[in-house]
Amino acid sequence: MGDELTMRFYRLSCALALSGVLLMAAPHLSAQEQQPPPPQPTPATEDAQAAPPTTVTKEKSPPVVMPVFTDYKGVTIGMSAVDVRAKLENLKQKTKTQDFYAITDAETAQVYYDGKGLVSAISINYIGTESGAPDALAILGQDILPNDKGVVYKLVRYPAAKYWVSYSRTAGDSPITTVTIKKMR
Repeated sequence: MGDELTMRFYRLSCALALSGVLLMAAPHLSAQEQQPPPPQPTPATEDAQAAPPTTVTKEKSPPVVMPVFTDYKGVTIGMSAVDVRAKLENLKQKTKTQDFYAITDAETAQVYYDGKGLVSAISINYIGTESGAPDALAILGQDILPNDKGVVYKLVRYPAAKYWVSYSRTAGDSPITTVTIKKMR
């Protein structure tokens, strides 16, 4: 029963990870991620043109936003596969490009590696209301309202950290929550 559940969970995790990759390919940004348009020059009046400027003001650059979610059980983007395998337990499958961990019956993790064997992405899946899944506030630092079907999804890019973090939760009595952190190109 345990192996069958693990395999079903693994297949579901793979499907969710693939759907997350496909979602990332979609060219969309939330309103929060969009940059405001640059200020447009306004026509100057004759008086303003005649008077020399007395002060020069410099526009403030936007604050650097750092992620709330930076690691999974001590595993971070850029860590070596050897170090990951020393930190995480319950390794069920490993390849050169990906490891699959069944942390509990309700929690799995997939760690992806780049060509140098360094972590390029981490995807964690939690199944059910008793899985211990974190909420969006703990992952993204903000609450997210579900859509009209009860699904919660948000991706936030952190250019200064050079990765993005997404949070997804399905609707229903036994929701699946997926938290993904991925290195930006």
